[in-house]
Amino acid sequence: MTTTHTPRIFSGIQPSGGLTLGNYLGALKRFVSLQETGIETIYCVVDLHAITVWQEPETLRHQTREAAAAFMAAGVDPARSILFNQSQVSAHAEMAWLFNTVARVGWMYRMTQFKDKAGKNSENASLGLLAYPALMAADILTYHATAVPVGDDQKQHLELTRDIAAKFNHDYGSDFFPITEPLIEGVATRVMSLRDGSKKMSKSDPSDASRINLTDDADAIAQKIRKARTDAEPLPGNMDGLKDRPEARNLVNIYAALSDETPDQVLARFEGQGFGAFKPALAEVAVAALSPITTRMNQFMADPAEIDRILGDGANRADAIATPILDATKSIMGLISSRR
Repeated sequence: MTTTHTPRIFSGIQPSGGLTLGNYLGALKRFVSLQETGIETIYCVVDLHAITVWQEPETLRHQTREAAAAFMAAGVDPARSILFNQSQVSAHAEMAWLFNTVARVGWMYRMTQFKDKAGKNSENASLGLLAYPALMAADILTYHATAVPVGDDQKQHLELTRDIAAKFNHDYGSDFFPITEPLIEGVATRVMSLRDGSKKMSKSDPSDASRINLTDDADAIAQKIRKARTDAEPLPGNMDGLKDRPEARNLVNIYAALSDETPDQVLARFEGQGFGAFKPALAEVAVAALSPITTRMNQFMADPAEIDRILGDGANRADAIATPILDATKSIMGLISSRR
């Protein structure tokens, strides 16, 4: 008999630096739309993932609250979705250890993000950095999440989550964990750097000009778009004409995602025009979309105690789902618990 799992969506964002336009278009904007589907949505500030590399404690606390403020400012409603920070629900760490016994070391070494972050100095990387895909699997499967909105760069980790779920089910002769499906959609699920169209927009890029921060004011947004790297060619009438023009393609994708249009619709309007005309139009759209979010973020950040209250309430609601699933996992594995 096959277990039917209740549809549930889980996703999270690291508080390891200020959030960017890429986080908004690739994650937050989609989180809000998924909230409208009627499927239960659980959103997490994954602070345990952040400490796989050293974080200054006060900075981490500030960035955790700022990430929560960004969720809410973008439209995530903590009354309709569960919003919390990961470290407040101990089931994440407990389940991660259980999954460390299921996952294989070779799986971890194949993770491209570990290779990228550890670089040539992998022997000195933290064990947490190597093992954190098991924690990501725990984040998802502790809630029996059936779907996760992910960008292309996270597909490999979700595939590992599916592998862990499948191996657990096989090893213990059960179908306890769902095989979580990825939700990959949208024209700008991967927003690229404003300085290099071949690289993802990143909050860790040394150049602030490479990204639009959700804390940027209107003048900063307009200036960064004005200085964004482009080329001298006019815009074509469809996306096929941008195949070998990564910076141009990135700006068109950003415009389309912010205006809820397709890239081809945007190009149909700007066909034949250069970036001297396109960039001011993009700046106007970006400021209109992002300035209200920045304003609301500042309002939330003015009351950190209220943010902490909201995260605490979300953690209690998350724990009510996670603890029974964790206890059932332990029972399946033969671990004894007298907790009632």
